[in-house]
Amino acid sequence: MLAVILSGGSGTRLWPLSREAYPKQFLPVVSDDTLLAETIDRGLALGDKARVMAITNEEHRFVVAAHLQAQAPERSAGIILEPVGRNTAPAIALAALAAAEENPEELLLVMPSDHVLKSPDVFRQAVSQGAEAAREGKLVTFGIVPNAPHTGYGYIKAGQAHEGYNDVAAFVEKPDEDTARRYLEEGDYFWNSGMFLFRADRYLQELESQQPEMIKACRAAWKERNTDMDFTRVGVDAFKACPDDSIDYAVMEKTRDAVVVPLDAGWSDVGSWSALWDIQPHDENNNVCRGDVITEDVSGSYIHSEGRLIAALGITDHVIVETDDVVLVADRNRVQDVKKLVAQVKAQGRHEHRFHKKVHRPWGTYEGIAMGERFQVKRITVKPGASLSLQKHHHRAEHWVVVKGTATVNRGDDVLLLTEDQSTYIPLGVTHRLTNPGVIPLELIEVQTGSYLGEDDIVRFEDTYNRV
Repeated sequence: MLAVILSGGSGTRLWPLSREAYPKQFLPVVSDDTLLAETIDRGLALGDKARVMAITNEEHRFVVAAHLQAQAPERSAGIILEPVGRNTAPAIALAALAAAEENPEELLLVMPSDHVLKSPDVFRQAVSQGAEAAREGKLVTFGIVPNAPHTGYGYIKAGQAHEGYNDVAAFVEKPDEDTARRYLEEGDYFWNSGMFLFRADRYLQELESQQPEMIKACRAAWKERNTDMDFTRVGVDAFKACPDDSIDYAVMEKTRDAVVVPLDAGWSDVGSWSALWDIQPHDENNNVCRGDVITEDVSGSYIHSEGRLIAALGITDHVIVETDDVVLVADRNRVQDVKKLVAQVKAQGRHEHRFHKKVHRPWGTYEGIAMGERFQVKRITVKPGASLSLQKHHHRAEHWVVVKGTATVNRGDDVLLLTEDQSTYIPLGVTHRLTNPGVIPLELIEVQTGSYLGEDDIVRFEDTYNRV
C-alpha cells in the first residue's frame, strides 16, 4: 500500500499560528508532533512494506522533505511537486501515474496532511476493511460517524450494505442546521473525511472515463517530469492546462463504484480554532489553555500562548492566540471569519499573513529581532552541514557575529573560519556564502544596513537547493 499525503494549504484557518508559508500541518497543534508527522506515522503503520509519498508545492517542499527524511528514510516513495494548484483530483492523478509504473494495482491511501485521528488502531482496521473492496476495483471513501449536527462538513449518504462497507447513495453538500439534525437522527449519513483508498489503475480508468481532459494534461505533465534531489517536478505548461477540480466532484460523485467505510476514530480536520477547542481536553471551566496562561472567571474559551503571559478575566466563549508578532482575539462562534482578518492583512501590504517572525528555510531559520530606518537585526540558525547560497546584495551590507558553533564564510576571494564571539563584515555588492561545517547548529546575529532591506534584494550564483 502507498500512503499518498496531500500537503498544501493557505495557512488561514488557524491564523496567526499558521501562515501561508508555514500552514497548520507543520505545527504541533494537538500533540508534541506536527500534524504532518502524525499523518506520516499513520501511513507507515499500515504495514512493514507500506510506503509514503507526498504531494506538495515549491514553497513547502523542504519542510515536507525534512519530515520524510526524519521519519521514513527507507520507505519514502518520493515527493511530487505541483507547479500550480489544481485541486485534489489532478494531484492524486500524478501519484497514481507514478505508482502505476511499478504496479498498476497498487493500493493508494489518500490522506490530507492536516487531520487528527485519535484512535490509530480503529483507523487501521477501517483501512483493512476498505482494502478488500479496493482490491476488487471499488473506490473507497471513509465516512466519519457524526457525533453532532455539523454544518461545516459535506455528508455521504450510505446505500446498500456489504461486508465492511456500504455503497454510496449520494454525496451531499454542507447542510443547514435543521437538515444536519435530520441526518444525525436518520443514522445513515456520514461526514466526508476527504480520505480515499483505491487501486492506481482504477482511479486512472475513472479519470479516462469521467475527466478525459484532466488525465490527458496529467499524463503530459508526468511525461515531462524531471528529478531534483528528493523531488519530482512535472511539466509546468502541461499541468497549468489541467482542469481544476476536487476528487469528490471529478470522480467520486460520478463513478458507479464509490463505497463508504464508516470510521469512528476521533477524527477532526482541525478546520478552525473552535474545532481545535472541541478536540482538546477541557479544564473544570470548559477552557483549553496552552502555554503561559492565567485566567479568572473565564469559561468556554481557547487560549494559546506561544511565549508571553496571557491573563484573561471575565470572558466566555473566546479564542485568544498569541504569537511573537500577532495577537488574535475572537468570539469562538465567529472563528470561521478569521480569513477576513487575513484578507485585511494582505490588503494592507503587510507580511503577517505569509510569514512568522521566525522564517524557515531549507538551511535553517532566520528571525527578525529589531528593525529601524536603514537597519535590521536578525538571528540566523544554520543546520549542521548546511549552506546558504553563494549570493550578493545590491542595496545592503551585512555584519555577522557568531554566538554559537562554527562558520565558514566565503567573502569575495577570502575564506574565513569563525568561531564563537568572532565576526566579519560583508560589504555591499560583495559575493558571499555562509556554511556550517560543524555538527551542532550555527547561530549568529546579522546586522543589515542599507537603503533597501527586503528579502528580494538577492542575486544567487550557486545554490545547494536549486532555488531561483
